[in-house]
Amino acid sequence: MTEDFTGVYSDSSEEENTELFEHYRIVVDKGQTLMRVDKFLQGRLENISRNRVQQAAKAGSILVNDKPVKQNYRVKPDDVVSVVLSYPPREVVIYPEDIPLDVVYEDDDVIVVNKQAGLVVHPGHGNFNGTLLNALAFHFKENSSQVENGFGYLVHRIDKDTTGLMVVAKNEMAQTVLAKQFFDHSTQRRYQAVVWGDFDEDEGIIEGNIGRNIKDRVAMTVFPDGSQGKTAITHYKVLERFRYVSLVECRLETGRTHQIRVHFQYMGHPLFNDAMYGGNIILKGTTFSKYRQFVDNCFAEIPRHCLHAKMIGFVHPSSGKRMMFDSELPDDMKTVLDRWRRYVASRNDEK
Repeated sequence: MTEDFTGVYSDSSEEENTELFEHYRIVVDKGQTLMRVDKFLQGRLENISRNRVQQAAKAGSILVNDKPVKQNYRVKPDDVVSVVLSYPPREVVIYPEDIPLDVVYEDDDVIVVNKQAGLVVHPGHGNFNGTLLNALAFHFKENSSQVENGFGYLVHRIDKDTTGLMVVAKNEMAQTVLAKQFFDHSTQRRYQAVVWGDFDEDEGIIEGNIGRNIKDRVAMTVFPDGSQGKTAITHYKVLERFRYVSLVECRLETGRTHQIRVHFQYMGHPLFNDAMYGGNIILKGTTFSKYRQFVDNCFAEIPRHCLHAKMIGFVHPSSGKRMMFDSELPDDMKTVLDRWRRYVASRNDEK
């Protein structure tokens, strides 16, 4: 019997970026003779193929002195060369699996999916199957889609228990173009989350470097002094208040691992039922048993952190058109929000 598998993928789950790209900046030596930039990069960067450099040049991802250049540009002494590259694949086998997918949009270059809760995006660390990439491999095979590697090319990811919109490239060129957009922060992303507590202001900005928690390497943490981690900026707006919890909209400038979850924990507003960051206990409200039971019932309704990637926007890698997609909140978040609305209304009626 022959095994049916699609290909390999890069296990980059240790990366602290949710965007799957790498960035290099090189200052050309004073003694450098004139050399094509593609050959220059191949000689300076490890494990980089000519094809990857060519794709980056076509996508406008090779800059010299902050200006895009073609692959035949000749570098000279003191030039500053920067390049954004999508991650190359490593040996992780992707088997097609019949996992339900909510496909919002698809063409020859990209596919946009509305990811369900509990679905890991890509293999790694005990999740070698049952992932979004396995589901995509099955989808592409069943629909005879022309996808170079058989399962798609990631340019960003969202957490296992976060629901919502993701864009996946279907060829290397599209991946390179989209990776540059994520690097430049020119994509548009909006999330909605239920967090503990109320806010004095209607909107604000959370800033603080995010890196691996020294005591718990699975979790992330904020380093307010900037001594570790990477720059992270989250804009938020309060959409609805329920006394003890709030519905907020978040806009990301950066895409660090667990960024929204970590930033709101840092602000004292952990996401509702976020076990990793302390949101799975009653942090605000009364001590009455009826209230405790009400919150426990809400936890049971949504046994995950309350976070949804509601909107995504990007420039199409081939047509150059601005693409915008929006999705409804999942049923579990809708139910929890409705329960809080009724609870707050009943408390107001008692006054």
